[in-house]
Amino acid sequence: MFYYIARILKLAAMWLDFLLLTVLLYVLSWLPAGLLGYWYYRLFRVWCKSFVRALDVNLKLHQKNTNDIPQNYILIANHPSAFEDIGIPALFEVYSLAKIEVKDWWVVGRISSAAGNLYVKRESKDSRNKAAETIRKEVENGKNIALYPEGGCKGKRIFESFRYGAFDVSMKTGVPILPVFLHYEAQDDFAWRDPHTLLDKIYHFLNTENSTANYYVFDAIDPSQFNSKEEFTEYTWQLYKSWQEKYME
Repeated sequence: MFYYIARILKLAAMWLDFLLLTVLLYVLSWLPAGLLGYWYYRLFRVWCKSFVRALDVNLKLHQKNTNDIPQNYILIANHPSAFEDIGIPALFEVYSLAKIEVKDWWVVGRISSAAGNLYVKRESKDSRNKAAETIRKEVENGKNIALYPEGGCKGKRIFESFRYGAFDVSMKTGVPILPVFLHYEAQDDFAWRDPHTLLDKIYHFLNTENSTANYYVFDAIDPSQFNSKEEFTEYTWQLYKSWQEKYME
């Protein structure tokens, strides 16, 4: 009984903190675009961390890297859940590439857009090509971009292939790939599944029996060691398959 009362009080405090931050960022998001800059992005990351706490998710960063994380990188991760849209920026200083539907999410989409995140219509080749060109320009300007080479939420296991986009940009710019492997211990609760609304996702995360989310970061991969984007992509996909076997099988 005491445990449930304590949890309710804790969650109430976390949700109050999150809602106040949400109101603040939402109001600030209506400022002219020219006034929104890095300061708003930093608030966005604070908001992501607050959102994680409000969802009562035990987000753990496992530093499997032996070398320092480079200042400029393209972060890639597998994509089993909607949670990584806040989990990744809560842990890493990155601007995310998300599916275009996120931009229309009530309140959340506006805050995400004002923070400078990028969007792509995954079913459109033209949209993907434009997104790749935008990513190239952003990383050349020193920004770190996060994206999901599976091309969307494809299930609880690594998809049968990765798309070339991130690896092509990496080879063209010389900016390394930073691989992060995601493992939710209660996979079915976190998985991207029907129904797909934001409120449904919040409900799924809050009601899981195991709230642990493990994010494993490994050494950045230098694109100069590969002869083609196909070779680079296949090498990295094989790494993810091996990490899946180690951490999930």
